[in-house]
Amino acid sequence: MTTAYPKFTKADVTLIKKESLYKGFFELNRYHLKHKLFDGSQSKIVVREVFERRHAAAVLPYDPIRDELVLLEQFRFPAMETSDQPWLIEVVAGIIEHGEQPQEVCIREAQEEAGILVSQLIKVSSYLASPGACTERIHVYLGYVDASTAKGIHGLDSESEDIKVLTVPFEQAVAWLQEGKIDNSTAIIAIQWLMLNKQKVRQQWLATE
Repeated sequence: MTTAYPKFTKADVTLIKKESLYKGFFELNRYHLKHKLFDGSQSKIVVREVFERRHAAAVLPYDPIRDELVLLEQFRFPAMETSDQPWLIEVVAGIIEHGEQPQEVCIREAQEEAGILVSQLIKVSSYLASPGACTERIHVYLGYVDASTAKGIHGLDSESEDIKVLTVPFEQAVAWLQEGKIDNSTAIIAIQWLMLNKQKVRQQWLATE
């Protein structure tokens, strides 16, 4: 017999105190809280330090005619902790500003980071980047692009961006994924989704050509 445990919502969490530890481009706060337990009782006071990061949108640019992806390569300092190669292969992504929709961010960032136009978008996923420590939610899309227009170095000087654009055959990107050359979560999720759905996507998009 399966035990019926309660289903919880935000109402089952009691916030006792919030302390600001750091406030800059990102924030770090310490929370004191209680929440209901599966056995029906109340937890003791739980203390959690939370990295408050704004939510983001990401798009994997895909050319269904050429069967190519547009990927980015750029330096990520935190990757140095676990990698000898902190220049990561990524998808296009950016922070969602106040009043923006995720789809708008995908279109804007594709132009800023890769110099390409996204003409159609398909929702891939929405996931929590690191829910044990961070508030960030990332909305992931697949974008229809003309990969022949993707080239060069891009990025905003004001944000110290130095982004190299890569035009990659789909099978090459899959090989990089399997070899561990692509090792960041958003790119993995997006490419694996396309691996599962490519035939359907190509049929849908090429039917409109």
